[in-house]
Amino acid sequence: MKFLRFKNNGGVLLALEVDGDYISVAELLGKKDGTVDLKDVFGRESEIEAELKKGEYSYIAAKGRDYAPAVGVPGKIICIGLNYRSHIAETEKKVPDNPVIFSKYPNSLAGHMESIRIPEPGLKVDYEGEFGVIIGRTARNVGDDFNRYIFGYFIGNDVSSRELQYRTSQYLLGKTLDGFYPNGPSIVTRDEIPDPQDLWIRTVVNGSLRQDSSTSNMIFSIGKLISYISSYLTLEPGDIISTGTPDGVVLGMKDKEDNWLKPRDSVEVSIEGLGTLKNSFI
Repeated sequence: MKFLRFKNNGGVLLALEVDGDYISVAELLGKKDGTVDLKDVFGRESEIEAELKKGEYSYIAAKGRDYAPAVGVPGKIICIGLNYRSHIAETEKKVPDNPVIFSKYPNSLAGHMESIRIPEPGLKVDYEGEFGVIIGRTARNVGDDFNRYIFGYFIGNDVSSRELQYRTSQYLLGKTLDGFYPNGPSIVTRDEIPDPQDLWIRTVVNGSLRQDSSTSNMIFSIGKLISYISSYLTLEPGDIISTGTPDGVVLGMKDKEDNWLKPRDSVEVSIEGLGTLKNSFI
């Protein structure tokens, strides 16, 4: 299944995409007031599928609607740094012994097709196309059965201000500016992706291919990340893990100054089976 969130009169309309058409999840679940969001469907996939089979639903118009962040409002936005050897090589870092973990705040969330503001000149803004995981059930000390804790997958762009990221020893400020984690366009449930560790991932800037890799090149797999993180903190439904970026970012280029993102630039991140996340900068 593929879930999308649309902005709707100050709230959110959660939709299910079926063969290119859109169905209100609130209608499927019998919520006449429409107050259904992503967390409300965790653990109810079978119920939704049963309602779909009945065929007793109406379609909604998506044209003209603005996308909301696909991931909703996660309790935790967990990001992984230096998880592709090619990215480590281009940035002249050392291969980590353990996952490098940092965070973003909810203010960084943005939707598909949303314009992202660069707040001031000189911030050296970079893109990072990433494969994202959304947790569907409470997870602590997870082992080999990590798959059962995953609700689905999405595309993320870990937009970063390199100027602020490296101003101090802590990444946080450079990673969590307003709108600096666009994600979407949808959440694809885990059953739709047979092998999440074998998907191509590409980033295109203004029509030029910048990143071209595969999730098979991760140093720490999705299973290892969930196991490692859940051994130290409890993962809750709706928490997300952004699994790191491959090579091809501006930070790794020799001619960096000519390639930092600027107003009117367009960035598209595509992942096999998940679609394309597109955002422009202003």
